[in-house]
Amino acid sequence: MFADTLFPTRCALCDAPGTVLCDRCARRLPYIDATLACPRCGAPYGRVQCTECNPVLMAPFGCKEPPWDGAVSALVLTEAARRVVTVYKDQGERGLARPMAAIMGRYLPPAWLADEPAVAFVPATPGARRRRGFDHAELLARELSWIIGAEWAPLLAAPRRLDQRRLSRTARIQNMRASMRALPGATIPPAIILVDDVCTTGSTLMAAVEALREGGAHTVYCATFART
Repeated sequence: MFADTLFPTRCALCDAPGTVLCDRCARRLPYIDATLACPRCGAPYGRVQCTECNPVLMAPFGCKEPPWDGAVSALVLTEAARRVVTVYKDQGERGLARPMAAIMGRYLPPAWLADEPAVAFVPATPGARRRRGFDHAELLARELSWIIGAEWAPLLAAPRRLDQRRLSRTARIQNMRASMRALPGATIPPAIILVDDVCTTGSTLMAAVEALREGGAHTVYCATFART
């Protein structure tokens, strides 16, 4: 295509032409070892005793454990992973959605898929969607649903809140409280895989999961591309 001739597709990390994420860079991403990760929250080294979802750190959220039934993340949010996310959602390289979703798909436990879950997503705020021209989590969820052969389902209304990226942990929790609602008229399936690009404090995912449970979801799993 003419546009490809003028502006050839380049790797988000090394800028080599040909693909949005070259094989060499994909192999060198900071993957989480699933055998060491916490099965409840996905923290990289929480298999035996998790330092991220224990009762002390959950106390500010008003709970003793995360409200979801399981969570996985594919990458640790190092500079390389952050670069992929930034090029995807802030520089508009939508072609990254498929390789990102493929990486996420490899981390989904088979037991999750046995529940025949629908794939939902944490919606962007109206301002973020206008700024970017698309909803990054929605596109990731669409790609992931296609990869695993599951139903894609928009289930949450767009939240109205401040951008989370520059807020402290406590501010994030307060910002997210009561900001999520089930989409009016949506039929909430019993099992859901909830998708987002990045997990930091977990406050966004917690608010979304609580909204889905209030809407009638019985089992909710969370999957993100990267996490701190």
